[in-house]
Amino acid sequence: MIQMGTTFRGGVDAAGLAFAIVVSRYNEPITQRLLDGALGVLTTQGAARVDVAWVPGALEIPLVARRMAEARGEDGAGPCGARRYDAVICLGCVIKGETLHFDLVAQQAAAGIARVSLETGVPIINEVLATFDSEQAAARAGGRVNRGADAAHAAIQMATLMRALEASER
Repeated sequence: MIQMGTTFRGGVDAAGLAFAIVVSRYNEPITQRLLDGALGVLTTQGAARVDVAWVPGALEIPLVARRMAEARGEDGAGPCGARRYDAVICLGCVIKGETLHFDLVAQQAAAGIARVSLETGVPIINEVLATFDSEQAAARAGGRVNRGADAAHAAIQMATLMRALEASER
């Protein structure tokens, strides 16, 4: 017979949590709407701090996400030596064109973002849209849904889950 252990689950309250958002300027009309959705959720859920870094395109997102994930709270944003951010949200939009460039950019951005999360231990939420056309992108950035808002919800859940896991290790 198996003995049931503890169940860990992230919450929805962002009070006391700090977030970084890395946003691609490429396709900015779409990424701005994703950012607005993310900021709306983080504000509503009571995030203590949200910093935003704009990068030229999707391929630049992983490098800046890593820098933010590794940032320490020496400026009053958190205990000295503690991580400045509880989670990093990555927002971008790659729309298919006539060449393979779309596939390369989308795949490498996703791989880089995943690698940053695994290497730093910080939740890095990937919401770099990869769509076939601008209509699909618009539908995911405030049309039918806002994937930026979804990313913020995921970031809150992951940040609170990681805090619960860390607390259980003490």
